[in-house]
Amino acid sequence: MMFGGRSLIVRVLCGTLALAAAGLAHAQDKYPSRVIRIVTAAPGSNHDWGARLTANELTPRLSQRVIVENRGSIAIEYVAKEAPADGYTVLFYGAVVWLQPLLTRVNWDPLVDLTPVTLGISAPNVLVVHPSLPVKSTRELIALARSRPAQLNYGAGGGGSTPHIAAELFKHLAKVDIVRVNYKGSGPSMIGLVTGEVQLMFAALGPAMPHVKQGRMRALAVTTAKRTRLTPDLPTIGEVVPGYESAAAIGFFVPRKTPPTVVAFLNREIVQALRGVEQEKLFNAGVELVASSPEEFTQFMKADIARMSAVIKGGRFSN
Repeated sequence: MMFGGRSLIVRVLCGTLALAAAGLAHAQDKYPSRVIRIVTAAPGSNHDWGARLTANELTPRLSQRVIVENRGSIAIEYVAKEAPADGYTVLFYGAVVWLQPLLTRVNWDPLVDLTPVTLGISAPNVLVVHPSLPVKSTRELIALARSRPAQLNYGAGGGGSTPHIAAELFKHLAKVDIVRVNYKGSGPSMIGLVTGEVQLMFAALGPAMPHVKQGRMRALAVTTAKRTRLTPDLPTIGEVVPGYESAAAIGFFVPRKTPPTVVAFLNREIVQALRGVEQEKLFNAGVELVASSPEEFTQFMKADIARMSAVIKGGRFSN
């Protein structure tokens, strides 16, 4: 009788342990079950702003904390080469991801080491000059640059950054020689323009416009194909330089080998989160919502790589 009782207890305990183990496995399989990190560039940039906006919208949707981690220029390599492919580390970064490999030797291949999730936002740049520069239009700037080759300079962050790409594309299509002055980021380069260290730059529209309104810099044109509703009276560079178009496209990536189900989940949730943002917030920041599928984002990158590769191989592109 006692033996049978002990046997029953053992069976009950084994059954309980089995159920607990199954419950633990289910909890581990359920995604997300812990904090998600969005890794991005330095504070104060459109990258940082967009990442924090997305994190704020995602946290209540997922019932999990979503935090932003600013890793600056090492963010891409970290996610591409070091972060685990489990969906808990997400990269939010712009064209540097897919264009910098055309310019310099890097440790990642954007089409191999990263999996695109969605192209999140697109932010127009604006061509701005120091008030002391005697030009009030793109046409006048081109004329001045041609009359003074290699004497004007522009500020930009690292190689492959959107301001760098925008400036070099302008040089190529407008056939002007303007010297690049390298800064550690968009914030320092904008300070360089305000203080007169550089004479012009292709800056993010949102952060630049307060300086323009206060007279610390002069806006000549936007870099997008069409005029933006944020500054409808400001012309496009393409109105003077045919074929010119450049914008700061910023998207979400995860490490390669991240499970497809996780990629699909993140795409759905991030897109819905971005669509839930008040349009006034996007408008005031000078950005536009894109929210694409992973496949559309991949095709966008491939097309941009092909377009810029042709420019860079023309030999007029400075790294």
